[in-house]
Amino acid sequence: MAVLLATPALAAEPVTGTWLTDAKDGLVEIAPCGAKLCGRLAKMLVAPKGPAVDRNNPDPALRNRPLVGLAVLTGFAPDGDVWRGTGYDPKAGKNYATTLQRLGPDTLKVKGCVLGFLCRSARWTRVR
Repeated sequence: MAVLLATPALAAEPVTGTWLTDAKDGLVEIAPCGAKLCGRLAKMLVAPKGPAVDRNNPDPALRNRPLVGLAVLTGFAPDGDVWRGTGYDPKAGKNYATTLQRLGPDTLKVKGCVLGFLCRSARWTRVR
């Protein structure tokens, strides 16, 4: 006879703090914004070619926004062992369904998907 043991759902580890992107080109600060979490580009470590503005945004009215301070992660809420929300890639000017997952105290897995199955993952490192 099989015995099923109930196990508590995994709780999403906190993801707040400052993180170095996998390309080592920027720092993203994740903090509460209202009831959810958001992440803003806190610092650029590699200067872009041309002005540091959101020039690839599909909305022409937003193309002159400065990249530093730009919200690149919005609306994140815990869902099991991950945080779900929307990620914005200013290099592509696109939004992606995104999950954040702590892989350890200083490693964050960032996974962005389009169409639910075309995904790319990156590993960010905590900045102390």
